[in-house]
Amino acid sequence: MVPERLVRFPVRTILTVLGTIIAVAVVLEVIMIARHVIVWILISLFLALAMNPAVEFFQRHGIQRRGLASGLTFLLVLAAFAGIGALFVPTVVHQVTELVNKIPDYVHDISQGKGRFGFLETKYHLPERIKDAINQGGAKKVLGLSGTALSITKSVISIVLGTITIAFLAFFMLLEGPKWMERFYGLLPPESRPRWENVCNQIYRTVGGYVTGNLLISLIAGGSTTIVLIIMGVPFAVALGLVVAILDLIPLAGATIAAILIGTVAFIHSIVAGIVVVVFFIVYQQIENHFLQPVVYGRTVQLSPLIVLISVLIGAELAGILGALGAIPVAGAIQVLIVDWLRHRRDRNTPAAPAIPQTGET
Repeated sequence: MVPERLVRFPVRTILTVLGTIIAVAVVLEVIMIARHVIVWILISLFLALAMNPAVEFFQRHGIQRRGLASGLTFLLVLAAFAGIGALFVPTVVHQVTELVNKIPDYVHDISQGKGRFGFLETKYHLPERIKDAINQGGAKKVLGLSGTALSITKSVISIVLGTITIAFLAFFMLLEGPKWMERFYGLLPPESRPRWENVCNQIYRTVGGYVTGNLLISLIAGGSTTIVLIIMGVPFAVALGLVVAILDLIPLAGATIAAILIGTVAFIHSIVAGIVVVVFFIVYQQIENHFLQPVVYGRTVQLSPLIVLISVLIGAELAGILGALGAIPVAGAIQVLIVDWLRHRRDRNTPAAPAIPQTGET
């Protein structure tokens, strides 16, 4: 008869496991409660990394003090946003207002079975179905229209506070970033400091290169779309170009969504304009995927398409659109850490080659 084996765990081990579980649960709960603040911090970090090359440029060309270089960079960025706003915001507001005023006409044409999208009424009876859904409270349930005024007010206040907070956080990160990194390096053992300096530099290149490159590519997408729409005489060209620039920031799906929206508006204007815009988006996507992204990103972000898709899906699930925006640089940083850990482990397990004794000539 096989004797029964009893496995005994020390009380200390049990308490350690329980304490670890409780600590992880508390950390996760704190993250859930402060997720909006964490998102603000991540956005500020990405902005600071995007502006840091300009700060270093000023420091290399006469402005030695970090504070002055950071302040000058921050003022230039604010001036650039103010200039862009002064040039485009009035036009965008005017065109968006016209677009909103035109929507009832489009809806009327559809409800009467007229225009290019009249088939939605004559064939599918879409307006009646929408009215029935609204009368049954479907829109209220789906869109959460209860307390709309209060929700809009809270959203506006949150956006204003968030923008101000992100601006201050980005400036202080830009100003004190090197000092915090030196403090972090000072906590490390001297023999491991070069390794972690190399890791942090790689993460900086990855995240900074992605943020800067993504902004530049989005500006190119929005600007080129605006030019094509103006040439084809499509109304609201500037407003639609701004929509493309914003949507192009979203990895994977953003450009496709923009193509569908802008293509639909172009077809409403004319069939020729719709065909030209659709062809433009197809050609531009090939140029962006095979030329712009490799050139702009360079070797900063090296992730497989599968990893990009998985990271974007996880980021979108955790923090919506902002999570999708930050998923790729975060995944790139994690990849840098994993590659360094594997390299360090391989070097540690590889035995050193024995020294070959040298024999002198007699």
